[in-house]
Amino acid sequence: MIAKIICYALNGLEGVPVEVETDVNKGVPSYDMVGLPDTAVKESKERVRSALKNSGLLFPMNRITINFAPADIKKEGAAFDLAVAVSLLKASEQLVGARVEDTVFLGELALNGDLRPVAGMLPILISAKGNGFTRFIIPEGNAREARFLGGAEIYPARNLSAVVAHLLGVRPIDPIPMEQYLPRSGNDFSADMKFVKGQPVARRALEIAVAGGHNLLMVGPPGAGKTMLARCLPTIMPDLTFSEALEITKIHSVAGILGEEGIVTERPFRTPHHTATTVSMCGGGNRVVHPGEISLAHGGVLFLDELPEYKRSTLEALRQPLEDGKITVSRAGGTFTYPARFMLCASMNPCPCGNYGSSERTCTCTPAEIRRYRKKISGPLLDRIDLQVEVDDIAYDDLTSQQYSEDSESVKGRVDVARRIQRTRFEEYGIVTNAEMGEREISEFCPLDKKCDDILRGAFERMHLSARARARIIKVSRTIADLDGSETIEPKHVYEAVSYRIYDTIG
Repeated sequence: MIAKIICYALNGLEGVPVEVETDVNKGVPSYDMVGLPDTAVKESKERVRSALKNSGLLFPMNRITINFAPADIKKEGAAFDLAVAVSLLKASEQLVGARVEDTVFLGELALNGDLRPVAGMLPILISAKGNGFTRFIIPEGNAREARFLGGAEIYPARNLSAVVAHLLGVRPIDPIPMEQYLPRSGNDFSADMKFVKGQPVARRALEIAVAGGHNLLMVGPPGAGKTMLARCLPTIMPDLTFSEALEITKIHSVAGILGEEGIVTERPFRTPHHTATTVSMCGGGNRVVHPGEISLAHGGVLFLDELPEYKRSTLEALRQPLEDGKITVSRAGGTFTYPARFMLCASMNPCPCGNYGSSERTCTCTPAEIRRYRKKISGPLLDRIDLQVEVDDIAYDDLTSQQYSEDSESVKGRVDVARRIQRTRFEEYGIVTNAEMGEREISEFCPLDKKCDDILRGAFERMHLSARARARIIKVSRTIADLDGSETIEPKHVYEAVSYRIYDTIG
């Protein structure tokens, strides 16, 4: 008898339907798998055999052939175990009358028949639902990330015995009740803007960067507070919408780092060490292509502390994702495109010893050492960073002052207002922040009067800016105007935006 069961394979962030066809015939006992299964799929032979026997079910001692269709797509991972087991039971007539044709089966089997969770469950469920499937049987361990998917019956099973009892109607499994998504409320972070002493320029730059989704670079001596400022970024970022949370959750689910909540409720804040490789930053792997740090930071912040200490090749790999908001990873395992729309925040010292330009400490570096240190960061990468600010030394009186600065909640309030303005402005353009504007949006929403244009022309010629830098100054000006509640860009907005391009300090 032939049985056909639907399962899904993961291709990047998209699920691909796979039909598990099982043929059980009389003959010399054998167990063959075809259809480009990888090692993990082939090893399911023994997992399924033991799981059936230890669940009180019969393993057919016949000639067994299992085909994974379509045959031209490589099947990877252990998520096919449950589908293989159910197809064997169906083909050997142990599930007579069971409803399996319109059900998607997903899960890894333990030797005792327990169902183990698999990575990438949410993107698979979303893809399958988009293809018209509304009934799923999944492991209990994946239930939490499935509870926000409406319009589907999703049954969480503990083991193979429970799946069989459910299919035969002996002990039906209750479907997962749908829950309403609620973003993180309040400030649950240990950092807060009120604890930042001094640094008015850097604080203002952080607010502008988050309000418009702009990239930020902070340059200053060690101990001035660059890292502390960066760690305050999550406290002033707008709450995630449900669509944003789903997209970020899909990436984290594929990477296998999804938390117990089952859905991401806070914007990511990724801080890879400076020894991170290009592959770990962009994504890849020997067998399965996983998303890298820039994709895991999608919708949030990628913080690179001590920017010049990263490998040049690793930093240069950021250039294309910063422009396109996505990255295409090509490896032996395939070619996959992951979203990478993140806000880059970086920090660095002005020189190897960190004291160049300090009014309190003496720099011990030679001019050649300073030039060599700064050249670790290429001009094209700097060109893609919208705001570049100096973080100065802090006076002792400021450190010991008991007077707190403005807290993160107040700053976040202004950021939320600016983001609402941008969402309304770009509602029909498929973007959400000023930083994402292209030339069409800039010409429509960022007109400059003669005085503003003269200011920008002077900066362009005096600072030898590129066309990209000019566009980014206009975008930052638009964000400053939004924070100011102004419908038009005014000269003061352009002046402030230009002041955040400190090429003479870095280059």
